[in-house]
Amino acid sequence: MMIVGGVVLLGVFLLFGKLWGGDTAGLVLAAKVFIPVWLAISVANLWVGVSHAGYSVREELPILLIVFLAPAALAGLAIWRYFHS
Repeated sequence: MMIVGGVVLLGVFLLFGKLWGGDTAGLVLAAKVFIPVWLAISVANLWVGVSHAGYSVREELPILLIVFLAPAALAGLAIWRYFHS
């Protein structure tokens, strides 16, 4: 659910980038801003897993990588696509 939420959030960022920027520079900026925001949300998810669900940091780190990297890779793809068009 977190990965899907990240993809949806990326879509929202790109939509606002399109609405406010009106060009590809706005989309690129929105995708670049998304990455640190998504990292913070992913780390918060790790913290919840460790502090409330009882998992160890060692158990949660692979989950953090998957949860962060999937939407961040899509953001990187969007940056690359819109930057080179």
